[in-house]
Amino acid sequence: MDSNIMDEDWKAKEEDDLFELLRITIDRGQEPLRIDKFLMNRMEQTSRNKIQTAAAAGCVLVNGTAVKSNYKVKPGDEVQILLPERHEERTLLPEAIPLQIVYEDEALLVVDKPAGLVVHPGVGNYTGTLVNALLHHLGMDSMPGDPALRPGLVHRIDKNTSGLLVVAKTEWAMQHLARQFFEHTVYRRYRALVWGELEEQEGTITGNIARHARLRKQFDVYEDPEIGKHAVTHFKVLENLGYVSWVECRLETGRTHQIRVHMQHIGHPIFNDDTYGGDRIRKGTVYTKYKQFVDNCFKMMPRHALHAASLGFVHPDTGANMMFESELPEDYQEVLDKWRSYSRQIKEA
Repeated sequence: MDSNIMDEDWKAKEEDDLFELLRITIDRGQEPLRIDKFLMNRMEQTSRNKIQTAAAAGCVLVNGTAVKSNYKVKPGDEVQILLPERHEERTLLPEAIPLQIVYEDEALLVVDKPAGLVVHPGVGNYTGTLVNALLHHLGMDSMPGDPALRPGLVHRIDKNTSGLLVVAKTEWAMQHLARQFFEHTVYRRYRALVWGELEEQEGTITGNIARHARLRKQFDVYEDPEIGKHAVTHFKVLENLGYVSWVECRLETGRTHQIRVHMQHIGHPIFNDDTYGGDRIRKGTVYTKYKQFVDNCFKMMPRHALHAASLGFVHPDTGANMMFESELPEDYQEVLDKWRSYSRQIKEA
């Protein structure tokens, strides 16, 4: 078959979730062929077994409908397959990094990640990551090549964000969880301490997210629908604390830095977020005592105040609804309590 008779768009990627939605439009020259064999011929370094597992998990779609491995492609079909994201090949080694595992069975485990731990290997971070720690925990000597092509991570949280992550231990669990994240059926709730009092006690932030035009380590919100990827964050104020607010955020989509970017976009950056302007006084007085109070809070919690507190999903093997909660880390709780005390003092003054 002539390789030019297909229109391919391979990189429709969820930024924060470690998978790609690969799209192929079948042209008029294609003869009927089983979709698993067709995809294996078209996709380098992807086995037929991996494709069949994806199909069984509902991750292979034709014209928007999940199909089985024996479906025969025909001209005009719009094929989509959801697979783990590809990365630079590099051998990763196990490291004895302590992990707080809150649940584990044969299919998956749930980790309560501390702030400061990088989740996924990348440029400049090929050691000391959650993946290195998982290799040690699972008794694997090494992981050659791309870890995302093997059972493991289907989502991540930022280095300085604490909280819950689910990790797949089997190929089936990987595909099943990837589909749940892609379809936005995973329950994710974050706790964020943000600057200022929000005008509404609850609401929704919608805005495409893409790389910042000038600052390449940052992301920004764009009104132009042609720029960036669709992103939706729902929020609810838990406590108004004067110059800051404690907020619950629910992710509908999973984009890199999504909550941090969206909260900064509406004028309420996350407390001590040094990437999006939360590491300086944004609300409040200019008095020395207040400035000293804020600086003490920064020192007490030298990272942004964002915590992945709740995680819920359907178990890939049993079909049971799984729900996990994580308490605030000690540094976060101490800073929150200090703001509560300060807020009471302001009201009583």
